Order: sequence, then C-alpha cells, then structure tokens
Amino acid sequence: MIRNILTTACAAALLVVSASACSAQEKSKPPFRIVEAGQFKEPWAMTFLPDGRLLVSEKKGALKLVALGATPADNRIGDISGIPAVAYGGQGGFGEVVLHPHFADNGWIYLGYAEAGEGDTSGGVVARAKLALDAKGGGALSDLQVIWRQVPKVTGHGHYGHRIAFGPDGKLWITSSERQKFDPAQDMQSNLGKIIRLNDDGSVPADNPFAKQGGIAAQVWSLGHRNALGLAFDAQGRLWEQEMGPKGGDELNLIERGRNYGYPIVSNGDHYDGRVIPDHDTRPEFAAPKVSWNPVISPAGLMIYSGDRFPQWKGDAFIGGLSSKSLVRIEFDGTTAREAARYDMGQRIREVEQGPDGSLWLLEDEDDGSGGRLLKLIPEA
Repeated sequence: MIRNILTTACAAALLVVSASACSAQEKSKPPFRIVEAGQFKEPWAMTFLPDGRLLVSEKKGALKLVALGATPADNRIGDISGIPAVAYGGQGGFGEVVLHPHFADNGWIYLGYAEAGEGDTSGGVVARAKLALDAKGGGALSDLQVIWRQVPKVTGHGHYGHRIAFGPDGKLWITSSERQKFDPAQDMQSNLGKIIRLNDDGSVPADNPFAKQGGIAAQVWSLGHRNALGLAFDAQGRLWEQEMGPKGGDELNLIERGRNYGYPIVSNGDHYDGRVIPDHDTRPEFAAPKVSWNPVISPAGLMIYSGDRFPQWKGDAFIGGLSSKSLVRIEFDGTTAREAARYDMGQRIREVEQGPDGSLWLLEDEDDGSGGRLLKLIPEA
C-alpha cells in the first residue's frame, strides 16, 4: 500500500533557537511517498545488516530478520533465537538492537532491554552477543554477555532509555533514563539519568570526564537527563540526544563532555502533578536544550541523515513523534538547531532509520493490538 502524507503546521512548537520558527516550517507537500513493508507486534528498534537485510526488535522479547524483496509481498520475515529474558510491562521490554562497527568481521550485535531484579524491581541493561544467520532465513544469538546495567534497579516500569550508538571514536554510548525517580539524575552514585560512555566490551575508558572518581561515576559522560530515547552523531562528530521531558518540556540536546543538563532542578516543562520546575534560563550553569517543545512531541528515535536519495536533507536529523504522531525534521547550523518540518504520519512513530539506498525507514509504535507497521519513505516521483 502506498499513500501520501502532508505536513502539519508547527504553530504550537516552542523552539529555543528561533522566536519565529513557525514561519520557517515547511507547509508544502513533502517529497516522499510511503510503502508499507511489514507489520510487527510492538516493534521498538531496527538496524540494517551489511547484506541489506533488516533486524527488528519486538518489545515482548523477539528479534525478527527481514529479507526485503522487490515488492512488499516478496518480503520474508524469520526469527532470531537466543533472545534473553526481558522484564515486559509498561515501558519495559526488549528495545534497542545495534551492530558493532566491525560486525562484518566480529559478528557482535548489541541489545538494550529491561531486566528483572529482586522483588518488583527492574532496570535497563545492555548486552552483546554473536549473531549467526542460517540458510532458512533466520538465525541465532550465542555468547550473550551483559556488559552494563542501570544502578540501582528500582520499582516501576517507565523511563529505561537503553538507546545505543557507537561514536566515531569506536566507543559505546548508552542513554540511561531516570526511571521516573527524578533525583537520581543528579546523583553520581547512580547511573540513572545519564549518558554513558564505555569501551565496546563494557569497560570504562580512562579518559571519561569523571573517571578519577571511580565506581559508577566513571561511566558517566553527562548527567541531568530525564527519559532519553534518541542518540546520534552528526558528520562533524557532535553527539545529539533527544529526551521526553515532563509536561511541556521535550528536548533536543547537544551532548558535551561532563555537562549537567539540569533535570529535575530545571526544565522548560513542569511536573505532571502541576508542580512548577524553574526554566533553564534561571540556572545558566546547566546546559539548555537547543530545541524544546511545548506542547510536547513525545520524541522516540533519532537519526541524522547522510544519504543521497534525499540530497536536500543531508545532515538533517529526523525524530519520531509518539503523541504527536509525526516525523519531525531538524535542521542544524553548527551547534544550533531548529525544527524545520513536521510530517503528520497518522500513527505513533517509534523508530527512524536510514536504509542502505538512502531511503528513510520508520517503525510505528503499537500497544493496542493495531499492529506496528514497517514503513519505507521514498522520493516522490
């Protein structure tokens, strides 16, 4: 099925970097059409293999291998066995899947998921495993190793994070959300509410900003984050992160070494129970977002485009919108950013990825039995 999507206005979006951002919003028909390429049960993340096949994670604890055919009807979906047990419920379950930069040589893939603890506790973890594919269109994981855990495990089933990216330096970067516990985001004895930087085996690099403190603090690159659900490097090696803020405070941040981003001390939003949080401009010692949204977009997934199929978008970022049911395009000017367009997708968008040919790929979120579709965006003819 192929359908066209029109862009929405951004009149309600509050952009930190521009007082008249809505005038810059694209209101013309976007230059893409959508091809439905599959349907999954609560899909969360995806990544392309070197041979062009696609891995898709499902929140209850499944990993699918998608062989893309000439048409959607020709696509074939197989199963990957050996998935670890996950703590499914609320926002918890199986999430991220990312390849090691040298996957073609070493076979390592990295998984982010929620792990049960004692009593009713849980926490996000990152594990790596060897992936072997078989001739039947499936495969298996082996040698699974948990290389990082959120500390401490806590009650509740929200704000895990566990997004993963490899940087130009070959290091492993992880988003660790604050599990809806607020204060741990400022506590250096906890890795909740932080951006984590590790070696690919889970060990701590000696040049991390807080390495001399030892312990949990040595893992930390930045702190003061809420629910970080997107992480991506631009072509200049700058690290960008998006996170769900409280009521009226979603953020796109430029992540810098050792910086404190302020949550829950400051935010451009307020608590859901009505308690006021001071804005970032009241505490300039905390790093302020480059873009913030009120009303929120509920960001999920972050990708910075580098392909040729949409040359006009090279270097732009794309964010999936959950409550906003949108695909949001961000333009950068060095270290500043602005929302340039918002495309109404009609469904919650969980993940955004770039395909080998430069197409854009989206995963719809699904938690009500409606089915989460895999969508391919291709240039409008």
